[in-house]
Amino acid sequence: MNFAICNEIFREWKIEDIFSYAAKLGYSGVEIAPFTLANSVVDIGPAERRRIRESASKSKIGIAGIHWVLVKPEGMYINHPDAAIRQRTARYFCELVDFCADIGGKIMVVGSPKQRNILEGIPREQACEWAADTFREAVRKAEERSLTICLEPLSSSETNFINTAEEAIGFIQRIPSPALKIILDVKAMCAESKAIPQIIRESSPHFAHFHANDKNLKGPGFGDVDFKPIAAALQEVGYGGFVSVEVFDFEEGPEMIATRSLEYLRRTFGSR
Repeated sequence: MNFAICNEIFREWKIEDIFSYAAKLGYSGVEIAPFTLANSVVDIGPAERRRIRESASKSKIGIAGIHWVLVKPEGMYINHPDAAIRQRTARYFCELVDFCADIGGKIMVVGSPKQRNILEGIPREQACEWAADTFREAVRKAEERSLTICLEPLSSSETNFINTAEEAIGFIQRIPSPALKIILDVKAMCAESKAIPQIIRESSPHFAHFHANDKNLKGPGFGDVDFKPIAAALQEVGYGGFVSVEVFDFEEGPEMIATRSLEYLRRTFGSR
């Protein structure tokens, strides 16, 4: 299994130092949150994109992809009633696809709960139609750039739009394309009524990325979630993508989070 780690864990570290450290620990990839690099990916020019790609190559580590894609710039919204806002978001999705591909990434995770909540008075079906329209051009571009966009189901405590893997699969089927899949996230799946291994089995082959964390917002192995049945289910369905460490509580510091998470994942997946 290929393990990756998300760069925002490292706060103020330079991206090349993150690549070097993650590779030294034994990670296969780093997943990048664009807002840690610039206010907008449009501000990251060709030379800097090339430098990021070459820095990863120099450290002999892959770039798993990007996530937290709509944190910045402000004003993006997937299913807003204002068509101009949706169009601006659709154009930015295309910019994100190009950025991800330019730095060598293969996966673009779309979570961004605050930029997709169904606003009061909007019928759910209308919100789904607007969201699908927002994605279409970026999905076509992702096909051209050999990249996969992954929609992330998130719990109802974070958003009221697409809360389960089943709902996410139903949504992506509105835009049939090999470049549009879903991502599974352990923290989010903990909020579902189904067991996580069942969700994994039922979601295959519709998911193309996997976030490893705990319902306590920390890394894998830092809480009560048992990853052994999770690892077994991923291996059972033949998942071959990244298992990427994404945490939201940075209390232990980047070194401990990165080291202990990888040690736990290696033990868990290696025991099968």
